[in-house]
Amino acid sequence: MQNRASRVVLLDLDGTLTESAPGILSSVRKTLEDLHQPVPDAQELNRFIGPAIMESMHRNGLRGETLERSVKLYRRYYSEIDTFDDPQQPGHLVPGCLYNSVYEGIPEQLRKLRDDGYYLAVATCKPEYQAGPVCEHFGIDAMVDAVYGASRDNSRINKDQVIRYAFENIGFDPEHGDKAVMVGDRWTDVDGAIAVGLDAIGCAWGYAEDGELKEHGAYEIIQHVDELENVVEQYFTTH
Repeated sequence: MQNRASRVVLLDLDGTLTESAPGILSSVRKTLEDLHQPVPDAQELNRFIGPAIMESMHRNGLRGETLERSVKLYRRYYSEIDTFDDPQQPGHLVPGCLYNSVYEGIPEQLRKLRDDGYYLAVATCKPEYQAGPVCEHFGIDAMVDAVYGASRDNSRINKDQVIRYAFENIGFDPEHGDKAVMVGDRWTDVDGAIAVGLDAIGCAWGYAEDGELKEHGAYEIIQHVDELENVVEQYFTTH
C-alpha cells in the first residue's frame, strides 16, 4: 500500500480507551436474569470484560442452546435495546454499549501518538458491528486510523485472530520493516499479542486482576493514562 505505515499501535477498546464496565456488566446481569441463570459475584463479573462474550458465558457454565441464547440476548441488551440510563444525559435510555465513557486523558494521548506519526488501530474482541458505533459515538473513530473487531458469526473472536485480521487490512509486512505493539488492559491482549509475535504494553487503569498482566508476560505495564505516549515512543525507539 502507498504511504504504508511502518509503526502500528494496536489499541484495545474496553478498559483501555473506554471505561465500559457499567454497560457490559449491566447487560450481563440482565441476560442471566432473563435466562434464570445465577449472576456471579463481582470478581467473576469483572472477568467478562475483555474476552469474547461466548467464552465468558461458557466459563460460567452455559452450554448448548442456552449458551447461544445468552450470546444473542446479551448482544441485544448491549447494542440494540435502550435499557440503561445514560450517564451523560440522565433520564435518556441507551443500550449497554453507550453506558460507557472515554478515560480522561485518552484523547490527548492519541493526538500525541498521531502527531508522532504512528498508525493507530483499535483491535478489540468486541464484534466490529458493535465497536464501530461505540467509537463513532465517543469520537474515537476520529482519533484513530481504523477500527477492527471480532466477527458477528464468531469465526473471529480471539485477540490474535483480530490482530491478524487488522494486519491483513492494514497491509502490515514485517519483512519490509513494519513494526507494531499491542496496548491493552487484560490477559487477552497480552496472550493475543504474543501469539502473533508482538509485545504488549499493559494498562493498569483497566480491568486486569492483580498480577494478571505481569503473569501473562506484558512487556511493560503503564500505571496512568498520561504515560501512554511516552512509553510507546520509548518502545519503538528501542525496537
